[in-house]
Amino acid sequence: MNNRVLLISDLPGYGKVALSAMFPILSKAGLNLFNLPTALVSNTLDYGKFEILDTTAYMKNSLAVWDELGFEFDAICVGFIVSEAQTRLVLDFAKKQREKGVWIFVDPIMGDDGKLYNGISPQHVGYMRELCSIADLAVPNLTEATLLAGLDPETFDMGSDEADRLLRSITELGAKSVVITSARVEGQDMVLGYDGQEKTRFEVPFDYVPVRFPGTGDIFSALVISRALAGARLEEAARFAARVVRELIVVNRDNADKYAGIPIEKFLELIYLEKTEN
Repeated sequence: MNNRVLLISDLPGYGKVALSAMFPILSKAGLNLFNLPTALVSNTLDYGKFEILDTTAYMKNSLAVWDELGFEFDAICVGFIVSEAQTRLVLDFAKKQREKGVWIFVDPIMGDDGKLYNGISPQHVGYMRELCSIADLAVPNLTEATLLAGLDPETFDMGSDEADRLLRSITELGAKSVVITSARVEGQDMVLGYDGQEKTRFEVPFDYVPVRFPGTGDIFSALVISRALAGARLEEAARFAARVVRELIVVNRDNADKYAGIPIEKFLELIYLEKTEN
């Protein structure tokens, strides 16, 4: 297993999103984790009020220290990015690492449900396009995929032809493989994918659960990463992740404070039991 993984994303003071959602899953999978917070965020954005501390200077200094210490990585996983300066820093670092054979994963976090997240500016779309240009695997949700493709997520209506167009648009940015979550094609909810290694397109249908938790995309990403780095085919990894995320939503659907996300540590045994059985 390629087990030295660097996670680059935000760290919440409260709520199971970003690093706090991904760390337990990937640790349980046996990966050796590093983390580089792009921002400290007081709580999940769903609460409507939040404080964000930009950590670009800390990131730059940490990368310099790690270089002096000779730390090396097998994979780099990029999530939430705060600014253009931070994008340049991460992009330059990831490009150099990719030349060494490091696997680059990008979750271009920008929005959902046809709109940008609280605190995300339109300029952010350009940052994410640049990061996707060097991705071995990009995993946007449907809103993020349409933004990356230069389409209007509020009016986009996807049929089979549009699904192919959307996947192609993201690979044309430079991403080798693509998985699009939260897609809906001709009335069916599904995960869409293109495996650049096998040159195949795939669909993973699922039954939508009408309950929203922040952080489910981060959980999906962590599950895909864990399986992909263990050598699974991309379609297999996506099916596993979609199945587990849906089950976690169902089990937690009656939680009183959904803004806090899914308390992932309580369900790690369930996740990896499911992996063994499937």
